[in-house]
Amino acid sequence: MDLRDLKLFLHLAENRHFGRTARAMHVSPSTLSRQIQRIEDELGQFLFLRDNRTVTLTGSGEQLRHFAQQTLLQYQQMRHAIAQHAPSLSGELHLFCSVTAAYSHLPPILDRFRAEQPQVEIKLTTGDAADAVEKVQSGAADMAIAGRPENLPASIDFIALGLIPLILIAPALPCPVHTLASEEKPDWSKVPFILPEQGPARHRIDLWFRREHIANPQIYATVSGHEAIVSMVALGCGIALLPDVVLENSPDPVRNRILELGNATSVAPFELGVCVQKKRLSEPLIAAFWSIL
Repeated sequence: MDLRDLKLFLHLAENRHFGRTARAMHVSPSTLSRQIQRIEDELGQFLFLRDNRTVTLTGSGEQLRHFAQQTLLQYQQMRHAIAQHAPSLSGELHLFCSVTAAYSHLPPILDRFRAEQPQVEIKLTTGDAADAVEKVQSGAADMAIAGRPENLPASIDFIALGLIPLILIAPALPCPVHTLASEEKPDWSKVPFILPEQGPARHRIDLWFRREHIANPQIYATVSGHEAIVSMVALGCGIALLPDVVLENSPDPVRNRILELGNATSVAPFELGVCVQKKRLSEPLIAAFWSIL
C-alpha cells in the first residue's frame, strides 16, 4: 500500500461513489475497483459494503480512513517543511498533450511538480497527440506527453509512463454500423472505419488491416485527435481502433453510447511517455520536471 492507494481509498471513503472517485482521481472504474480489492486483500478485511445503489464503510474501513487521513496530513506537513529549505525555481514551463492525457496521466505528475516547485507557472496546450514530438522539436512546447513514435528522433529524449493498449469500439445504439460490427464473424471490409490522421495508433491500425487481410478498408473519415473519433463512433458513423484510455476518459453520455468489441490482441500496445529535446535537459526548470518522472 502506498500514498496513491491511500488517496484513492480516502476519496472513495468520503464520497461513497465509485464513479465520482474514478473521475476525480483520473482512473477508470475498473482500475479503482482493482486497487480497492488489492488493499482489501493486503489487509485481509473488507473495507466497503456495496450493492447496486450504496457504498458504506465497514468497521475496518473506518479504521483505515482515520489512518489515511493522519498519514497524508503528516506527509504534506513534511513536504512543506522540506520545501521551505529547498531552492525555489520560478518562470514558465510550456507543456503539450492531448485532452485525454490531461485527464489520465498529467494530474499526478503536476501534483508532484507543483509540490516541489510552487512558483513555476505551467502553460498547458492541448491538441492531437500525434503532433507532440513535432511541438517539442520546434520549440512550441518545452515538453510533451506523446506516444513513442516508431523512429524516435535522435535529438529527442523519451521517458515512458506506461503501455497503452488499443480497443475496437462500435456504436451501441441500433444502426447499420452496429449490425455489421456485431455479427459473429464480421466482414471488416464492409464496415466503415474512422481513423486518426497519423501517429502510433494509426501505424498499428494499418498493420492490423494487413493482418486481417483488409486490402481496401471503408474509411468514413480521418480525424485529428482521438477524442473526436469516440464521438463520431457514438453517433453511428463507423467503428474505430483506438487507445483504451481515450474511451475510459470520455464523458459518460458519449461512453454510454459505445460498444466495446474487445481488445485488439493482435495489435501491440504503444508506449506513452514524456519527450524533451536532449540539449535542454540541463535547463533548471526542465531538469526539475524531468527528475520527478
